[in-house]
Amino acid sequence: MSDVTTFMYSRWHPQNVKRILATGSSAFVGEIDDHTVLKYPHAQVHEERALERQSRIEMEARLDIESKILDVVCPHPRIIQKLGYSPGELYLQRGVNGTVADYLLESGKPPPSVQQRLSWCREAAEAVSHIHSRRVLHCDIQPTNLLLDEDLHIKLTDFQGKLLNADGTVDLFGGSGEPTRFCAPRDDPFDADIKTELFALGCTIYFIILGHAVYPDIIDGSAGWHEKVEERFAKQEFPQDSHACSKVTAKCWLQQYNSAEEVVQEIAAIERLHASGSC
Repeated sequence: MSDVTTFMYSRWHPQNVKRILATGSSAFVGEIDDHTVLKYPHAQVHEERALERQSRIEMEARLDIESKILDVVCPHPRIIQKLGYSPGELYLQRGVNGTVADYLLESGKPPPSVQQRLSWCREAAEAVSHIHSRRVLHCDIQPTNLLLDEDLHIKLTDFQGKLLNADGTVDLFGGSGEPTRFCAPRDDPFDADIKTELFALGCTIYFIILGHAVYPDIIDGSAGWHEKVEERFAKQEFPQDSHACSKVTAKCWLQQYNSAEEVVQEIAAIERLHASGSC
C-alpha cells in the first residue's frame, strides 16, 4: 500500500487575477496586468480538509522562501524582479514574451538566429553566475524558468532552491529539484552544488541552441523514459550533436567548469567569433 497522498486541486484565482498564465508544482502564476503577475498556492485559503490545509501551509512556506531568496539576488538585469509579497502572494515582474521554452516551441514566431540563441545562452549563464555569487543554488535551471522581457532578454525565475550560509550549510531550501532531462546523475537528486547547476545549465544551453531537449529519441511518457535518460547520463553517453556551443555543453556535462562565470566567458568568445564570421 502506498504512503503517498495525492491532491487534485481545481484551477482557481484571487479576484485581482485576470487569468492563470502558468501552473507549477505547488503554485499558479496569474496575470495582474501587462507588467505584473501573482504567484499563489494551488490550495485555496479556506481549505476544509486538514491535509489540504497543511498543504496550503507548506505551499505558503515555499513562497516565503522564494521571496527571501529574491531579496538576496535582486536587483539584477538577469533576474526576475520581485514587486511585492504577503503570505501566499508573491508579486513578480511579468516576462511579457513568455518562457524561452514556449518561445522556441509554441510561439509560432520565426526561429531565432544563432546570434540570438548565443545571446540567450550567455545571459542564462550570467544569471547563474550572479546567483552563485550570492550563495544561491537555483536547483531547477531549465528553459521553462527562463523568461523573456519586452526586449527578448533573459530573466531567471522560480527561486525555490537553496540559500547557503558562508560555511556552505543550507540556510533556506524551498524544495526545488531539476526534472529528469536537466538533472546531473547523483544518489540524492536534491544534493545540489555548483557542478550540478552547471550540468543543468549545459542541458539548457543545448535546448536553446537546438530547440529541443537532450535525447529526443526518448519520448516523454513512453515506458521507462525517466530511467533511460538517467542511464545515459550515468554512463556519460551525452549528445554528440555538432552546434555552436557543443564544447560548452560537453564541459558542463563532464563537470569541467568550476564556475558559471567561466561559461559566460566561453560563450562570449563564441559570440564574438560568430559575429565576425569566423565560425
